[in-house]
Amino acid sequence: MRCIALVISHGFQIMSLSALSAFELANLTAEEPVYDVHVLSDGGGLVAASIPGVELNTQPIAEVDFDTVIFGGGLALEDASTGTADFVRRSFDQSRRVAGVCMGAFVLAQAGILNGRQVTTHWATARELQARYPSIRVDADRIFIVDGSIWTSAGASAAVDLALGMVEDDLGVEIARLVAKKLVLYQRRGGGQSQHSALLDMDAKSDRIQRALAFAKCNLDRPLGVEALAEAARLSPRQFSRAFRAETGQTPAKAVENLRVEAARMMLEQTSHPIEVIAVETGFADRERMRQAFLRAFGQPPQALRRLVHAA
Repeated sequence: MRCIALVISHGFQIMSLSALSAFELANLTAEEPVYDVHVLSDGGGLVAASIPGVELNTQPIAEVDFDTVIFGGGLALEDASTGTADFVRRSFDQSRRVAGVCMGAFVLAQAGILNGRQVTTHWATARELQARYPSIRVDADRIFIVDGSIWTSAGASAAVDLALGMVEDDLGVEIARLVAKKLVLYQRRGGGQSQHSALLDMDAKSDRIQRALAFAKCNLDRPLGVEALAEAARLSPRQFSRAFRAETGQTPAKAVENLRVEAARMMLEQTSHPIEVIAVETGFADRERMRQAFLRAFGQPPQALRRLVHAA
């Protein structure tokens, strides 16, 4: 039995608790009790969330006897209590894994266990984390990062991705996949995936334009001209082009390129496929077209981005 502890403090963000659902459903999926989950705080008792009127009953921090200890954070940047910081250090010494979810990375940093480590946190506070703790290597564009025994994740829903990564590490890919399915996740996100989503950035409002974008994302290896996208949206090409630009601020061609760049970047980071293969599978057709798109998007060719990931 692996004991999992989530440590929260006053003003914690309720989404921190979402990570626990992955462990709960892993028990059901494995058909045996694999994880024993606890919620702790410095002093125990009721702890108020960042949402007014919401409280959670917690156990007091005690001697470390946990396989994994996860530290949550709140919406505000506040110093951890002395008791919590001490518990971080004890957990680092005695537990197999220590994690910081979203602003929980600040808790780990305050305790001094992140020096020289590569970590992530919510993109909106990544620069502040780097400024406060210059000895840490902060990557603001990752869902979660594993550096030795320390795991850190971006904000909100990324807590689930981090927990699923732990389940996969413990129980294998198939159990993690089934847990993700039970959580009704659209897809499992690997730690290397960007915190930013091309689909979210486009912010399409209507069902028809969203349908066209979903069609494009699932068919990147096919020709995706205006006619094909308009057919998916059930609009004429002229109506589609006008509505698409009005809703997204982009031409359909530029939007498709952004989706292809996002998919290609993920494949570069998470697979060892040759660049030529990635170019074909993401619809660029050849290496040079993909290279030009990467230069427009990132100012660097695909090879340079792959080297950066492997050097991390």
